[in-house]
Order: sequence, then C-alpha cells, then structure tokens
Amino acid sequence: MNNAEIQDKPLIIQSDRTLMLDVHSEAANSCRDQIIAFSELVKAPEHVHTYYISPISLWNATSAGLSTAEILERLERWSRFQIPQNVTRFIEDVSSRFGKLILHPGTEDRYRLEVTDPFIAKAISSNSSLAKTVLKTADPLVFEIRKYDRGTAKLELIRLGYPVDDRIPLQKSEHVPMNLKIEMRDYQKLALKSILGDMGPGTGFGTIVMPCGSGKTVVGMGIMSKLQTRTLILCPNVVAVHQWISELKAKTDISEYMIGEYSGEKKEIKPITVCTYQVMTYRQSKEDDFEHMKLIQNGNWGLVIYDEVHMLPAPVFKITAELQSVYRAGLTATLIREDGREEDVFSLVGPKRFDIPWTDLSQAGWIASAYCIEVRVPLTADLELPYAIAQKREKYRIASTNPAKEDIVEALLSKHKGESILIIGQYLDQLKDVQKRFGFPIITGSTSNSKRDELYARFREGTDKVIIVSKVANFAIDLPDASVAIQISGTFGSRQEEAQRLGRILRPKKKSSFFYSVISKYTVEEEFSANRQKFLVEQGYKYETREA
Repeated sequence: MNNAEIQDKPLIIQSDRTLMLDVHSEAANSCRDQIIAFSELVKAPEHVHTYYISPISLWNATSAGLSTAEILERLERWSRFQIPQNVTRFIEDVSSRFGKLILHPGTEDRYRLEVTDPFIAKAISSNSSLAKTVLKTADPLVFEIRKYDRGTAKLELIRLGYPVDDRIPLQKSEHVPMNLKIEMRDYQKLALKSILGDMGPGTGFGTIVMPCGSGKTVVGMGIMSKLQTRTLILCPNVVAVHQWISELKAKTDISEYMIGEYSGEKKEIKPITVCTYQVMTYRQSKEDDFEHMKLIQNGNWGLVIYDEVHMLPAPVFKITAELQSVYRAGLTATLIREDGREEDVFSLVGPKRFDIPWTDLSQAGWIASAYCIEVRVPLTADLELPYAIAQKREKYRIASTNPAKEDIVEALLSKHKGESILIIGQYLDQLKDVQKRFGFPIITGSTSNSKRDELYARFREGTDKVIIVSKVANFAIDLPDASVAIQISGTFGSRQEEAQRLGRILRPKKKSSFFYSVISKYTVEEEFSANRQKFLVEQGYKYETREA
C-alpha cells in the first residue's frame, strides 16, 4: 500500500474495539460521519480521535436500520490495517441480536414477543429472573409480556444482552394544535427526523445528544409541533421549567392558557405541562408513595420530553417503564451518567438517535469557541498544617475553599472587565466570602425561584455583568451572553458537572469563551481536577494549565 492509499485509510482498529481516527487525513471527516453511527466518541484531542464500539452503540445503530454487513463494510472501507478477528466476531454477534426479539401487538392485555433465534429463546426460557415478566407459551419461540410489564421486561432483557425491537405503534392522545414560529437549523431538523422517522412502528422514541447552546429546546418544540399532542416536559429544576414556558410562548403559536407549570410552587395540569424531576420524586418519607407520580401515570400524555435525560432520577425510570405506548424524547448534552445507567435510558426512553460533536457546531459558528484554562495557586500558609493532618474528604474541602483563590478571581475579573462572567462554586461559605469581597449578586439553593429569575434576567439584560452561582446553575440555565466562567470549586471529579458548567458559556457569540478552573496545587484537588480536565481534552476542547 503506497502513501496515498494509506492517507485514504484514516482508521486504525484495535483488538479492544477502539477505533483510532487520524484527523489529519483528508478522508477523516468522511470516515467519522460513517463510524459515528455505530461507535461512541471517547476522546478527541488534537491529532487522533478515539471511538469505541460497545453493545449499546451497536444496538443504537441497528435500531436505526444499519445492518451488521454495512457496519463491517464501513470498517473495511476505512481501516488502514486488517480488522482484528475478535472485533469482527463481536460485531457479528452483538449487532445481529437486535431484531431477533420483536415485540408485536397481542391480546387486550398482553403483547407477543417473537424470538427468531432458538438459542436465545432457550436462554430466555431457562432464566429464572425473567420468569415473572417474560411469560412462556406453547410455542418455544413466542413469549407474552403483560402490558404493564413492557418497559421492565425490555430493561431486564437488555441487561442480559438481548435488546428488544419494539414494534408496538405509539398513540398520540388528545390533539393539541401548535406550530413553530421560527425556522429550525438543518442539524435540528435532522435531530427531529431521527426521532420521528416515518412515524411507523419502531419510531417515535429515542435520545438526542447535542451540545449546550445548540438548541435542544427548539428540537423538542419541533417534535411537539409535528405530533400536536398532549405533552409532558420534565426538567431538572424550576428555572428550567420557566425557561421552557418562556420559549414555548416566544417561539410557538400555542396559547399561554394551554401551558401549565407543575412544580413546588404551582400545580397546574394543562395540555402542555412543564414539570420538575424534583416534584416527581417528592414523598414525605421513604415509606410513603411518590404522591405526584400519578401526574405521569394518569395524565393521558401523547408525548413525554425528558430534558437533561442524563439526570433522570431512578424513581422516574420506574414510571417511565410504564410509559412505553407514549412518544418519548430524551434531550441531553452528554449521555454520561455517573451511576452508569445508560442502558436504562436506551431501554425506557429510547436509543440514541442523533449525536453531533461540539466541534462541528463551533466551526460552523452555531456555538462559541471555548478555551479551558486551569490556574494553580498555593495553599495559604495557615492551611498547610490543617491540610496535612486532615482526612481525604476534608483535605478536598480545605483545598477547594483556599482563600488564595480570591486573588485569582480578582485578577481574572480585571482581565475580562466588561464581559458577562459567572463565578461558580460548590461550597456556600466560600461563595459568600467571594460575595462579601466583591459585592456581586449570588444565587444558591436557598435563593427563592422568583429571586433567581430576577437575577438571571438582570444578567441576561446586562444590568449585572457578574453573578456568583452555586451548583444550582449547573443544568438547563440559558444565559446566552455569558462568555467567562470562573470555577473556584467543584464536585470532586464529576465529568458531567464539568461539561455542564462549560456549557453555560457556549451559546453562540462573536468572541471566544473562557472557562477557568482555579485549584490549589500540590493537593488532592489536582487529582480530581485531572479527571475533569482529561474529559474536556478528550472531547476536543483546548486546555492549558498556568501557575499563579
């Protein structure tokens, strides 16, 4: 193979199922567009991007109609070297499982699960953990599933390595007329189409992964305008609820009287109802029932939108398992769950239907370019001994709340004077000290929702150029003009939190955005920061470290 031919083959496939993509190859973009359908982006630094083939990524692909043969053909087309035999066997085995368990309509209270592979049918029959949900019949290749067990059975089967091709038609419920008043971007239209398809069996449910600031809410409203049905929107917090309601009023023609808020403050149930996860999981004690869950169960919804689906609480998964006859759309900037329950999202909300890298949108100008900078500062002298003798968790708190960080904050505020700046932290005492020194407004968990809305509005309008926020601002907060984030403490090594905090400053703007993490050097904070930093570098963000 000559050099020209090698350059046309930008992919190296390794036996551990990782795919190494040479991004300097002229064929890199064409290759990436084809392999992203059946692999997950793991890291994307400057020269070589790494993808990984997992069971979930293969089932995502085959559920979207990509055959085993086409997956292997794409790898053959782009691989610089011969595909390792074990990788070929894995793809043939795992991807071919999708479509071998097909769920069809059945009787009034049960569905038919047809299994085309006798070996898999026998494995299901002999598995005692499935006996209560996947019921045997006289035909060894046919099982029955009670309608209320539909989601639970699908989840149990996928955990055993047998994904279900759910072909039960979905129902729209009550007609609710509404239309978008704005033009969707091309990639947003593709995301919408990936969920709804031709509206036939096997469509109408799934998860969309798009970067912060790229318009996930618009995609959700686009789905609503296509289905025009009774809709429940679940959000991570009240501020997100208010933002959804504001967006619906501004960008659709639906009457505001058709939109309801169901939160700790209000309990309105309307044809379009926007609710928090928190109120869904509220109960007076661990022994009591979740008293608001019946809103989901008995609301006769035709569509449920899970905003920030990676935050879906475990109790909501249980109810989601019962909502399998409803159109479902999960929206998120990252499918990373620190509890590792991505399989639950696949089974109960739906497979990943659409994913677009932030670099594509940044290059096109749809989201901001971002620079990530870690600033390391020494501990103050009076903290050195307490830090040395403290337990590890306390060490982290001492390092995180190091008062020397305030001088760095002052320097960064001076450098970015006149820009819209967020100061973000984990510890309330630390944030209050920063507020006392600089006098900026502060938003924490104890700030009333009305006050939060007021402060966020002042920030958006430019009345306040700097605000201090706790972790309440990690998710679903739309602050389009924010261009600088200064993180002075975080939740240990949370990759999810890092991605979400960075997302606060990625809304499109003419200038670049800057994300600063201020940490105490020679402390455990460096260790946890390295985990978060590694994640951002792997996603392709520019990252550098500086000494104070």
